[in-house]
Amino acid sequence: MGMEKNTLDMVKAAASAAISRRAQDGVILDLRELDSFTDFFAIFSGTSDIQVEGISQAVLEELENNWSQKPWHQEGERKADWILLDYVDFVVHVFLSERRAYYNLERLWAEAEKIELPALTMPAHVEALEEEKLDPDSILVFGEQAENESEM
Repeated sequence: MGMEKNTLDMVKAAASAAISRRAQDGVILDLRELDSFTDFFAIFSGTSDIQVEGISQAVLEELENNWSQKPWHQEGERKADWILLDYVDFVVHVFLSERRAYYNLERLWAEAEKIELPALTMPAHVEALEEEKLDPDSILVFGEQAENESEM
């Protein structure tokens, strides 16, 4: 039992790292009661391929630096709409927002218990986001992203 707690702590740390990069719609699915190949899924969305990459990078760094964990298996690279980090006991999925609904893991694993992400990881980042809306530099970045997407 002790190990499972540790696994959940790692998943929550991964979630905090993802949220620090403004990951959206984070959810942790507890698959321990189901006959699954892993104990937990952590699922996040990003609004651009660059952000999806950044979120997965933050998760990788958090788990390697603070938990000495490297993924056993990794799928999806730059320009990916889905990056999967498999740590055996748990799997982190980072989706491009518009692709997440297409794969719909939450529906596939509907019987899984959802774990609420710790509310305390939110407020500081939410406030920072509000302030950034006033930052003219960030507005330029969004403008550039919008142009790139229309070219595709």
